[in-house]
Order: sequence, then structure tokens, then C-alpha cells
Amino acid sequence: MAIWRAGLAAVDSALLVRNVVRRNGDSLSICGHEFDLSRAGRICVVGGGKAGAGMAAGLEQALGSDVVSRKVAGWLNVPSNCVAPRQAIHLHPGRPAGINEPTAEGVAGAERMLQMVAELQADDLCLVLLSGGASALLPAPVEGVSLADKQAVTRLLSRGGATIQELNCVRKQLSRLKGGRLAQACRAGTLIALIISDIVGDPLDVIGSGPTVTDASTPAEALAILRRFDPEFAHTPPNVIEHLRRSASKPAAEVTEVEQPLQVFNHVVGNNRIALEAAAETARQLGYDLSGVESNVAGVAADVGRTLAARCRTLQADGRGGKRCVLSGGEPVVKVEPSVRPQKGGRNQELVLAAVQKFGPTGMPGICLLSGGTDGEDGPTDAAGAVADDALIAAARRLEVDPAEYLADHNSYEFFQRTGGLLITGPTHTNVMDVRVGLIVSPSMQDSNMSSPRFVHHSDGALHAIFPGVTLNASAGQELMLSYVTFEPHAVVEAHSHPHEQAGMVVSGSARFIVGDTERVLRTGDMYFIPGGVTHRVVALDEGCVALDVFHPVRQDYL
Repeated sequence: MAIWRAGLAAVDSALLVRNVVRRNGDSLSICGHEFDLSRAGRICVVGGGKAGAGMAAGLEQALGSDVVSRKVAGWLNVPSNCVAPRQAIHLHPGRPAGINEPTAEGVAGAERMLQMVAELQADDLCLVLLSGGASALLPAPVEGVSLADKQAVTRLLSRGGATIQELNCVRKQLSRLKGGRLAQACRAGTLIALIISDIVGDPLDVIGSGPTVTDASTPAEALAILRRFDPEFAHTPPNVIEHLRRSASKPAAEVTEVEQPLQVFNHVVGNNRIALEAAAETARQLGYDLSGVESNVAGVAADVGRTLAARCRTLQADGRGGKRCVLSGGEPVVKVEPSVRPQKGGRNQELVLAAVQKFGPTGMPGICLLSGGTDGEDGPTDAAGAVADDALIAAARRLEVDPAEYLADHNSYEFFQRTGGLLITGPTHTNVMDVRVGLIVSPSMQDSNMSSPRFVHHSDGALHAIFPGVTLNASAGQELMLSYVTFEPHAVVEAHSHPHEQAGMVVSGSARFIVGDTERVLRTGDMYFIPGGVTHRVVALDEGCVALDVFHPVRQDYL
């Protein structure tokens, strides 16, 4: 977790914006573009995405409250669970949490943005904040195509396993905002888009469906994509087919070009590579030898999971010994076949479940795998992904839960919910695709680490920063792990679960423990017991807290 969270912290959306927006008095620099605030007009901020709340906060912090109060007005569409008060930038709930498709609320917000940018003047500055999820959050259907039509197309392509490039190609052809049309509507003198990329290769015309980038795709290409997933157009709304065919038949001379703003600049300020580099540095600090860092991994999620499992097992058996780490990032897809059986999960959960199946009944001793979406959402679920080790496989055997059965049904969420492997973070306010961590400890090192009895100096344990303001120092015996956990005042261990049984004692201070449906404030000397698979959360109180945790069996991710 420490390695994965280090990657997440490096792409904190507020930080990424503050890194590129600098103000010194009346001098404003944005990605190297210089402005004199004493002579500039209004600053209009529009856009959307899962990182919108953090990006808005970072921008207001960088500009300063005096400039924000005098010059800034803004509107961003974000998921409903990301709405928070900002000084001048309105955060609009463009869709419910976990439902990544266009909504009426999203349409209303997109219409408001188009109106705002059309009212700007030549001395004004338009800032567009874009991040993953913007395509679904910024729906503005073309005339003749309804919101219901767009929802049907989104579901058709998503459930068919379409890549984000294919999905966004179709979206652009059905939108009055995407495919450069937001920039075309803008009347400011300068438009600057700050972009957090959630697409392999950072293609500007695909991220958020490119509202500030001229669209190179065509209606004919969109038709061809729909035909691949719906050969007879039996499930595609007729209005969509009619619009695309009509647009495809127009001569080039009939395509109306709207005057562009004087200047348009697009800058990627965060991506998957930044997260992986930070994760790699933390892995080295924790004593792991890096055995591969690979970004931009696509393909089918289950295949990626099986490949990752095989690579970890090969590394463990190659005779080199020691502690190894494999990192990868990207965004594979899941193709879901219709079924009357439960189907709940996301690509990260399916990827880890396929890895668990690959390891089989022999388990995965000395190996721990984590795959999580950096946005905190994995498919239509409240989990960011999943984590698995030998204890999870043992829990599955004990519960008689067959990973192959759940994988065949694409029902990964229920599998990990039952075995305690869900990775639950809540909204992270960023989105740079997925980050996967594979940790491998050689058999010889497992044996040496598990020798008992032994004495361990506090400085010799494995130190991890598992959440902001929460650090732990862990050491393991044969079957048990001890961890000394330090909480800063008000630090939070977010809701999560794991297959390991956990017990502990508050050594000093106090904290609020939420275990399943039970909540209690524990103080010095109080103890707690958490069965494997039960979701729990801890919030330190004013004085902070120190606790001693016991895990059974050993958590490989903490070694």
C-alpha cells in the first residue's frame, strides 16, 4: 500500500496545478505563459473530470484569494461525491458516484459552460481544467440526438469492451462541446487547458474527448466503430445512426468552421508515468529491487492479470533471492457478456482475480499483488481495485469461494468482498489510469525472515507511510506480524478490508474505530479485534494515537 499510495500522492491534482501556476504580485505564469494581472480582464475557469475538485482548489490557492475574488468565475462538472465549496469556482454534480455515463445534470452543466465561454472578450483568459471522466461529465448532445441516445451508445460500447479511444471517437461526433468545440465557442483572447491524462500515450484529442483540440476523427470512423460492436445496428439508437450518416455525407465545404480564440494552448500536467516514478522511488527506499516498470499497458484485464502473476512467480524462482518489485500502469478493458447472474466489478478487480486464479491451489506465498484505479473508482463500484496475497487465497479456500467461477461471471467485486481483498479509498481527486504493484519475496528470504524467536530493534522494521499522517513499522515472525502504528492528530486510515485477522491495542492517545457497523472511541489500554474481510476505518482524535497491531497470517505487503 505504501508504494501504491506514493504514486497516488505524486499525482495529487491540487499539487499538479500549483506546480505550473505561479503568481508573484501582478505577474502570473501558467505553464510558462506570462500574464500581467493589472491589465488582464476576467479569468473564466471551466471543465470537468474526476480530478476537478482538487484542480480547482490548487488553482485558487495558486492565484490567491484576492485575485480569485476580483477576477475569477468558474464552473466544473465533477462526480457528486467530489462536490465541495470553493471560493469562486462552482463544482457542479455532473453525475452520481460510480455511474460513469452522461446525465441530465451533466448536460445542464455543459450548457452553462458553453454560455460562459461565449460571453468572454479578447482581454479575458479562459482556463480549462480537464481530467479523466470528463467525457461522461460533459455531455452536450448535438441537435437530433437525445441524452437517452447518448446513454445507450455509452452502455453499448462500454459493455462491449470498447477502448477509450473508440468510445471517445463516437462521443466527439455526437457532441457540441467535445472534439474542439468548446474552444470554438470561446471568445477569450487566450485559452489554456491544464490536463491530467488518463489515456495511454497522453493523446490530447482523446483525453476528455478533446474539447480544446481540433478533432481529426470523422463521422465515418464513428459509424465503423459502432458497426464493429453492433453489426446490424440493432441496439444503436436510430437518431445516432441518422446523424452520423448525414454528417458523413456532407461535402467538406459544408462543414462550418467557427473562428478559434486568438491563442489555444494544451498542457498535460500529470500522467501515469509520474505516478509510477514516485512509486518506484518508494519501493527502492523500502528495500525492494525493481524488476520492471512498465507504463501504458492496455489489453484485456484478465490477460494482464495472468501475465503479471506468471512474471511474479518466475522472478521468485529465478534464484536471485531478496525482495523484488514489479510496477505497471495503464488501462486494460473488460468485455462483459450479458448474463442473468450477478456481474459487479471493474478492470482492476478482474485483473487481480485472474491473477489469483492463475496462482491456483498452490497459493502465492511470498507474493502480494495490488491493482488500483488512481481515481478511487473501479467500474461501477465503491472500490478502487483489489489486493491479494496468500492469506486471501487461504480465505477463499476456507470459504469455498472458487475464483474461476467469479471470474467467468465477471463478478470480481463479490469475490473480494467475501475474501477481504477490496481496495477502498474513496474519491482521490485525481485520475491517471491504474497503478499495479507486485511484491515478491524469495523463499530463502521468507525462511530467514520467519526465524523465531528473535529480537528486532525499532529502527530495523519495515517502515511504511500508509495514509497521510499515518506510519507503521512492521516485523514478522512465523505466523504473526506486529506493526507499531503512529497517527498524527486527526489522521485517517480510510475504510478498507483484508483477509488477515487483526487485533491490537491503543498504546497512547485516542482514536475513533469503525469496525463493520460498530463505532467506538478507544483510549490508552483499550483493545480491538477485527475479523478477516470486515471493513474498518480509524480516525485519530486531537492528541493523535499510537497503536500496536497484530496480523495473522503475515501481511506480505508490509514486509
